[in-house]
Amino acid sequence: MKYPSKKFFILVIAVFFFGSLAAWQFSRRQGNDTAYRTAGITRGDLLVSISATGTVEPEEVIDVGAQVAGRIISFGLDAKGKTVDYGSEVEAGTVLARIDDSLYASDVAQAEAQLLSSKAGLQQSMAELGQAQQNWKRAQLLGPSQALAQSSYEAYESAHKTALAQVAMSEAAIHQTEAALKRAQRNLGYCIITSPVKGIIIDRRVNTGQTVVASLNAPSLFLLAKDLTRIQVWVAVNEADIGKIHPGLPVTFTVDAFPGETFRGEVGKVRLNASMTQNVVTYTVEITTDNSDGRLLPYLTANVQFQLQQLTNVLQAPNAALRWSSPADEGSRMRPAATIQAAKDDKNIGLLWVVDENQQPRRIEVQTGATDGTSTVVEGPELHEGMQVITGIRLPNSVNSKDEGGNPFLPNLHRKRNSSTSGSK
Repeated sequence: MKYPSKKFFILVIAVFFFGSLAAWQFSRRQGNDTAYRTAGITRGDLLVSISATGTVEPEEVIDVGAQVAGRIISFGLDAKGKTVDYGSEVEAGTVLARIDDSLYASDVAQAEAQLLSSKAGLQQSMAELGQAQQNWKRAQLLGPSQALAQSSYEAYESAHKTALAQVAMSEAAIHQTEAALKRAQRNLGYCIITSPVKGIIIDRRVNTGQTVVASLNAPSLFLLAKDLTRIQVWVAVNEADIGKIHPGLPVTFTVDAFPGETFRGEVGKVRLNASMTQNVVTYTVEITTDNSDGRLLPYLTANVQFQLQQLTNVLQAPNAALRWSSPADEGSRMRPAATIQAAKDDKNIGLLWVVDENQQPRRIEVQTGATDGTSTVVEGPELHEGMQVITGIRLPNSVNSKDEGGNPFLPNLHRKRNSSTSGSK
């Protein structure tokens, strides 16, 4: 009699082992009832907005430069009698800085001396003209005759004309030297840098002893804000959202310098010069806001919300509930994200799912409206405040992914259960 081989017994044991394991897994899964994560429909206010990031900017900034080259020898005094520096308040005409004027003062002295010389030359030319006029008058009385030769007559005439020309040249020289003197005096005046308006020094870009060089572009010495009680926020808005932005639109924004505090403003202007960064087109939007208390400082980063639409006392469902659909009803899945577009007034059809009396998901067709990115306005005859809608699915007996489908031959170690999701049923 031939007995089964050793390999045959090993094969039978392996089939029995894996069959038992599969049966255990099947019975375990069959014993677990499917549970759903749910959230309630709420009633309240909903704000449709566009979020963006911007920078706080002074409403009017003046770049004060130097029109002459030279070394900074001193700074002026502000309204409080202190040396002009960052944050100094200045009046129109306040001296901000002084440039070494020795070279320009010598140019003025030279031009003044040249002017005196030109005036002296004019006096000499006038005297010569007077003598030439007298000679020319006598020559005209005598005329070409035996008493006055023809050549002498012509010489007197030529001398008179030459004297007239010399006077004209002397007068032109005076005008030229006067212009040179004015230019030298103006350059000398440019050695004193003054404030063109009343404002606050935002930036001082030079120090005492530093040499500034005026070339094609005037070197910038000070950055002056005319009025910090009126300030702006410059925001880069994506081209997909710019069509919703218009002047007068209310805006709220926050800055990290004042956490938990919200500032308000409105859209003042949409600039037309778009910029492109990494194939993304953005437009700069200017937001005006009141800063009478002076708390907002220039160049703070602002987190901005454009308030497109404010809805009050409306039913809202979580967007997660609108995205979920029953695995057994694949054919009725809603179009992805089509019914939850922000700032859209027309209604769209969407589906919500609730758990019926048999603990099975039942779908409800609803009309969806505006969304704030988290919740969406919904309408329907069956909807009411507090109604629980399905947002997801879970196995109630599972603790985590390691427990579900674990090895039955390993010891069941004690693990701390995670708390269920808020709003779960």
